[in-house]
Amino acid sequence: MRTVEMTCIVCPIGCDLKVTLDDEGHFVSVKGNRCPKGEIYARDEVVDPKRILTSSVKVVGGKMPLVSVKTNKTIPKRLIRDTMSIIKSKKVKAPVKIGDVIVENILNTGSNVVATRTVKSDE
Repeated sequence: MRTVEMTCIVCPIGCDLKVTLDDEGHFVSVKGNRCPKGEIYARDEVVDPKRILTSSVKVVGGKMPLVSVKTNKTIPKRLIRDTMSIIKSKKVKAPVKIGDVIVENILNTGSNVVATRTVKSDE
């Protein structure tokens, strides 16, 4: 058994967590969380860390050359490089509205890449 100490980042409270793992590195328990979300965060963080990814996508015919984007759900940290490769290859035609889905279900994660701002057409 081993213990991993971390700070929960789900909310501003920042609970100090102590996560116990078995000898194979599997989650056993967590202490220090004030809510169930802290346990979920701790379990994910030690087993398969996940993050929201932010980036930008090229815009064709827009008043701005890029539109900011983000994943609408967390994705496994191990897929960030592959996700960025897909995002980097994308181009969208203006106009783009905030909330528009740029890539649906990226890498079968259940997360969409969505526009986080509006870019009007150059016309």
